[in-house]
Amino acid sequence: MLRLEGVSKSYGALPAVRDISFSARRGEVLGYLGPNGSGKSTTVKMVAGLLTPTKGRITFDGRDIEDDPLAHRDRVGYVPETPHLYSYLTGPEYLSLVGGLRQMPAQRVDEKVERFLQAFELEGDRYQPIASYSKGMKQKISLAAALLHDPEIVILDEPSSGLDVGSTLILKQLIKSLASDGKLVLYSSHVLEIVEQVCDRAVILRDGELVAEGSVAELSSLMKEPSLEHVFKKLAKQRDEKEAAQDLLAAMKL
Repeated sequence: MLRLEGVSKSYGALPAVRDISFSARRGEVLGYLGPNGSGKSTTVKMVAGLLTPTKGRITFDGRDIEDDPLAHRDRVGYVPETPHLYSYLTGPEYLSLVGGLRQMPAQRVDEKVERFLQAFELEGDRYQPIASYSKGMKQKISLAAALLHDPEIVILDEPSSGLDVGSTLILKQLIKSLASDGKLVLYSSHVLEIVEQVCDRAVILRDGELVAEGSVAELSSLMKEPSLEHVFKKLAKQRDEKEAAQDLLAAMKL
């Protein structure tokens, strides 16, 4: 089990996350939702071991991840919202580098890289530098890099960004398969439709604070709304989208 207990993160006097507590189990897909600036990315980076909480603790299987941060990172596969790849390398070269940094046997890495290239239909681009890849292709390489070492915790921050329809369908099935394989999946996204389809539960943030937690059905029942999108709009206090669109149109006409 992954557990966050009273976790806060501040940058100087500026709080990014305040007193967040929730848990997730192996075999579960937890949706992590919130508007821009709500603290989603800060939280997932703390869970990944890339940031240290200012206050509170994060445990996995009962152990504080700060007790052995390197061991914890070995158990995590993380796809950031904006992947930072070495653009002068080819896709296979980058994945081989990741496998080497994780101290995986070279032959095993080569076999895995070949399987990932086939699964993501990137064989025809194996000799092209990542700089020439489309956004969707870069996202596929980022996904492959995160899953290469068979992690126990899979953190996906806007993983469908740039993917075409076919690849998005594969991603949704992959997320379900990861959970069926006993992985703990933390899925952070603005695409509420996908969250409803693949997540067992959802956590909603607003202004760095947790405002709701539960299954999609429970949240919908709580708010008397038909879908997670309606629940999110109410809890996150989003601005009316029609009003915002009209304001943008008016700004164009000035």
